[in-house]
Amino acid sequence: MRPTLAVLSGRSAWKGPYFVAFPNLREALQNNVPIKTQARSCTILPNFVGLRFMVYNGKDYLPVQVTQDMVGHKLGEFSHTKKKFTYKMSKNK
Repeated sequence: MRPTLAVLSGRSAWKGPYFVAFPNLREALQNNVPIKTQARSCTILPNFVGLRFMVYNGKDYLPVQVTQDMVGHKLGEFSHTKKKFTYKMSKNK
């Protein structure tokens, strides 16, 4: 077991990283097709580098291109769920 991966993810070392088995992973590597997923808590593994994911944020599927720097993080960290708040002009001003 690699304790460094557990330190990065905040999960105990004996459990290991949480990931989902994607059945179309091989097809996505060969044809460069994005994988559509709602598994935001899935840990990005080293064999996901170079893949494209469409990660669900509660409303839309947002594209995420996996790079080497993302290994050990979660898919949901790169698909934001909240919009930036902006004030709108009122009629009185």
